[in-house]
Amino acid sequence: MTEGEREGTLADGSTPATSQELLSRLRDLGIEAPLTEHEAVFTVDQAKAVRGGLEGCHTKNLFVRNKKESMWLVTCLADKAVDLKWLGEHIGAGRLSFGSPRRLMRFLGVTPGAVSPFAIVNDGQRRVRVVLDREVLKQEPINFHPLDNRMTVTIGAKDFLRFLESERHAPQIITFP
Repeated sequence: MTEGEREGTLADGSTPATSQELLSRLRDLGIEAPLTEHEAVFTVDQAKAVRGGLEGCHTKNLFVRNKKESMWLVTCLADKAVDLKWLGEHIGAGRLSFGSPRRLMRFLGVTPGAVSPFAIVNDGQRRVRVVLDREVLKQEPINFHPLDNRMTVTIGAKDFLRFLESERHAPQIITFP
């Protein structure tokens, strides 16, 4: 997905942030976040094939919702199998399902394949809750897409938490099985 392909508006009527705006936001916070460009990836397996020697923690990021229309952005280690029934019970959500691409764009301003916790920069209404696997925060550094699945940003765990706090999205931290 290129910057020109970012169509639509967010639930609040604004335009989603671009990767460059996100990177500027990180710089404004004094966060060093080197950027690596690569071919577009849509799955964890595709990401493994293109990341080469990119060191650090690689993640799986899921956008889920429940019947009451509550939404979560869930981040865990890339190799974790995620049981939605277990996850729903552990975050107090009940039965979970994946959010649609339309809902994903409307609330986080990204398309499938570009989901990452950086997308909360587009959730000014704070409708999406962030859930993190405790193991991710034990890794250094951590890699995420910066709103574009043709790039990966590398960030330290403490800086990542500082970013989430600056966006008023304190994460719920859980231990995945």
